Amino acid sequence: MRGMTGVGIGWRPEIAGYVATLPGLRFTEVVAESVHLRHPPELLMDLVERGVRVVPHGVKLSLGGAEPVDDARAAHLARCAELLRSPLVSEHIAFVRAGGVEAGHLLPVPRTREAVDAIVANVRRTQAALGGVALALEPIAALFDWPDPELTEAQFLTEILDRTGCPLLLDVANVYANARNRDESPTDLLDALPLDRIAYVHVAGGAEHDGLYHDTHTDATPPEVLDLVKELCARTTPPALMLERDGRYPPAAELTRELDALSAAAGLPRITA
Repeated sequence: MRGMTGVGIGWRPEIAGYVATLPGLRFTEVVAESVHLRHPPELLMDLVERGVRVVPHGVKLSLGGAEPVDDARAAHLARCAELLRSPLVSEHIAFVRAGGVEAGHLLPVPRTREAVDAIVANVRRTQAALGGVALALEPIAALFDWPDPELTEAQFLTEILDRTGCPLLLDVANVYANARNRDESPTDLLDALPLDRIAYVHVAGGAEHDGLYHDTHTDATPPEVLDLVKELCARTTPPALMLERDGRYPPAAELTRELDALSAAAGLPRITA
């Protein structure tokens, strides 16, 4: 996507001042549901005026739910893209509600063909609302798998992308988390994924609790995830990579070191100086 290059960082109100000072920033991402369309954050709109590509990232569409996507939520995502002048939005392959009950988390979908059909229907409903704006799909970090899968994770994802024409938002931290929690090789999973369809890449930190690795977004990116970034970039050239932080924000100097480490792992210029 035009303008989606290099290394970025997720825009959050708590670090908006820091993000605004990054001299090499070419793109960022904002949680779509946090954007008030009539009164968008001034610092965010300043980035748009500067020519920084801002991607609306949805977290509540529930594309993996058995119920149809709510038209109002899809319309909000479309209006965010229009407001922020973005040719691309993104959402998760997950469900967050059922029967009117909100889970409060991104929950994994059973890897069955019936689930693929439901996701494809919801994606197409969302695409209709988006018009010409592309929708990138992100597989999540799952703390559990549903029993009796009919498809591997890579087969499940590839079939959804094939049938919808969507590009892939690849979260390297999610690949690491899923492989670690399943006692599998993260590079084996990486090699099974359709890397040629990547729109951009997420990178984030996590921590282990009670024997499970949690994709927290509140911890620094571990060396193992940065090593997986190197493995990814040895296989393909992602258009762009983005650091996610969603709480317990460190001092600016620590964020700078984390961004510089990501740039070094990807073999890309620093955006911090």
